[in-house]
Amino acid sequence: MTTPLSFAVIGHPVAHSRSPEIHAAFAEQFGIHLTYERLDAEPDAFEVSAQGFFDQGGTGLNVTVPFKERAWQLAQTHLSPRARDAGAVNTLWVANDCIHGCNTDGVGLVTDLRRLHMPLDGACLMILGAGGAARGVLGPLLAAGAAHITVLNRTAQRAHDLIDAWVLTHQNDKPKLLSGGFEDVNDRPVPDLVINATSSSLQGQTLALPAALWASNACAYDMMYGAQPTAFMRQAHQAGSRQIADGLGMLVGQASESFRLWHGKTPAIEPVVSQIRAQLRTHVR
Repeated sequence: MTTPLSFAVIGHPVAHSRSPEIHAAFAEQFGIHLTYERLDAEPDAFEVSAQGFFDQGGTGLNVTVPFKERAWQLAQTHLSPRARDAGAVNTLWVANDCIHGCNTDGVGLVTDLRRLHMPLDGACLMILGAGGAARGVLGPLLAAGAAHITVLNRTAQRAHDLIDAWVLTHQNDKPKLLSGGFEDVNDRPVPDLVINATSSSLQGQTLALPAALWASNACAYDMMYGAQPTAFMRQAHQAGSRQIADGLGMLVGQASESFRLWHGKTPAIEPVVSQIRAQLRTHVR
């Protein structure tokens, strides 16, 4: 029997990661023999841990918080265009003795929005939050056909800085982009879809947004996920959003793109989303 290919997810902490189950399910679809482990690296040891994994014959690494920006630096000489735009890397592999990096988060979000039939092509989108999560998905959303994107942040200047930085290297996108603070929400185009790219749901916090934001029949998508609806999802539901989803499908979608980069095969997402969702529900009981 051939030696299985070796993969891992690296982060700190990483015990909660669903990546091993997801990639095992993907591999089963194609009969690929692999191992996939969780690699918990101390904050000052990411580079040594990642390089050591590859030196010992590892094939690919998924990178999660807090190391995505440092993974970007590690693969600096061999970044994909998506990774260069995002300023962060969540997928690493070695080719020709060099570490390569890509960011698949935006592809994962677009894949899930299409799976859910949420507004995208020709739609007006609003992204809440101006951190790395927002930056990582901006390009793929525009490439997928979004007609207009507004980025709002609790601190408006951060949103302005994000858009200004994007326009510096993508000047043709300028007419499609606006930024501001949460207090500017009523002065921006009415969205077809509101995407929460903040970490508010991790703390169970709602955002200071008017209920009227969803009264126009806008959809709501939270990049976070859990066994129960997130605080953002509950907020949108109470305000009358017509369709609401969490980010579990995005998680599986970005993993699917990582799998494609490593294996050259694109796995089916739907059955794996259902599998992980069932595991989450069982864990709650």
